[in-house]
Amino acid sequence: MYISVRRYNNVRSVKEVCGRIAASFVPLLKRRPGFIAYYAVDGGGGTMATISIFSTRQMALESNDIAAQWMREHATDLQPEPPEIIAGSAEVVSTG
Repeated sequence: MYISVRRYNNVRSVKEVCGRIAASFVPLLKRRPGFIAYYAVDGGGGTMATISIFSTRQMALESNDIAAQWMREHATDLQPEPPEIIAGSAEVVSTG
């Protein structure tokens, strides 16, 4: 399992960005092979993170390019800055 985490700062409306993500970005990801899950986290104060989970490393890395293009086309008015990105394989250290 491979994960890409994107951290966005100075988001003008996390709620609005998440609404747009749910409407058109998540359906785009769901059509990609290897897609497992997608999460958005409201960190407060205009900070948010998104977590994309895929079965392959290639898809996790490609999701960063797909996300960047989608943000430019659909949310530049709400998220003008590029995200910080961390991507790699997931290691299970605890299951609860």
